[in-house]
Amino acid sequence: MGPTITRIEITEFEYPLEDIGTDGNGFNLVYEPGSTLESSQLALRVHTDSGVTGEYVLVTSTSPDQIETFANYLIGRDAFRRERHWSEIKRGLRKYDRMGIGPLDIALWDIAGKVYDAPIHELLGTYRERLPAYASTFHADDAGGLDSPEAYADFAEQCQELGYGGFKIHGWGGSDANRSVEKEIATIHAVGERVGDTMDLMVDPACELETFADALKVGRACDGEAFFWYEDPFRDAGISQHAHRKLRQKIDTPILQTEHVRGLETHTDFVANEATDFVRADPEYDAGITGAMKVAHAAESFGLDVEYHAPGPAHRHCMAATRNSNYYEMALVHPEVELPAPPAYEGDYTDALDAVNADGTVSVPDGPGLGVNYDWDYIESNAIETVVYG
Repeated sequence: MGPTITRIEITEFEYPLEDIGTDGNGFNLVYEPGSTLESSQLALRVHTDSGVTGEYVLVTSTSPDQIETFANYLIGRDAFRRERHWSEIKRGLRKYDRMGIGPLDIALWDIAGKVYDAPIHELLGTYRERLPAYASTFHADDAGGLDSPEAYADFAEQCQELGYGGFKIHGWGGSDANRSVEKEIATIHAVGERVGDTMDLMVDPACELETFADALKVGRACDGEAFFWYEDPFRDAGISQHAHRKLRQKIDTPILQTEHVRGLETHTDFVANEATDFVRADPEYDAGITGAMKVAHAAESFGLDVEYHAPGPAHRHCMAATRNSNYYEMALVHPEVELPAPPAYEGDYTDALDAVNADGTVSVPDGPGLGVNYDWDYIESNAIETVVYG
């Protein structure tokens, strides 16, 4: 028996992002000198009768309503029964995308690590403690940052000098004159010609390409520069198995999909139907560390690699316990902008551009649980609202 969950606190807090704005549609973060984008995030604390508290501050976004459902379910239950809770809430949220499972599942793993005085990766089964990283860029801008194919090539060279072994383009996309397929292709060639012999290169249009034909054109440009993978190209929103199977049949560059499909079974169906080469997983998106590791093991059973989406301490622990994974995603990075994340950590943990070692790796936190300390003074002093369950 483990400790009993007595109370859960969820705090939404705000923080500024300097020199950052959004693109014309308001979805992509872009470099905008002199601008301040007000953002907010959720911070969770799961209290137990043993005095041990599980903590987690989200990296990306999720569903507050689903977190509320899971939080209400967890009160009074054994914090160690993660598999049981995962199974029950998966069923309970079956009509939804189940993204609200992840943050609380991660906090339960933090509790277990603290009780056993071990980092989460040890509980999972450590495979390594240094993670090869790739630089994953902001989208293109018109403000003197990533504003041309040559600027992307310059930045790729800068990342290579810092030690990164891989570089991923979040580029232009769409049909706007300033976000054309031609610029996407030109950027692929500019980066490939500059560093393609010495770095693994990736491109992620983030589902912005408007037609299969555009996706095919960009894919063939990737073929010409021997790209490592091609991710989420067009506006099926990354979920059509048929479309990606057809694209795989017509290009040589490996496809990376499943960031935008939810659930273990849908990930596996994508693989079984030959609609991807690499598998995407994310402990926030894919129902926690519990869910992400199920995806990683499913990929392994097919002989494929899993690539974890986004940076963060939970992501590092998952990758540290995964043999079949190549790169940690350092995102989002830019030559002129600091990391677009809240200053939520105390100590030296960071996912900033310069966090990579000269050998191109980042370390895995080795303290109990997640192994990071959150700055609760900052979080509470910038709180918008705190909701308490239990």
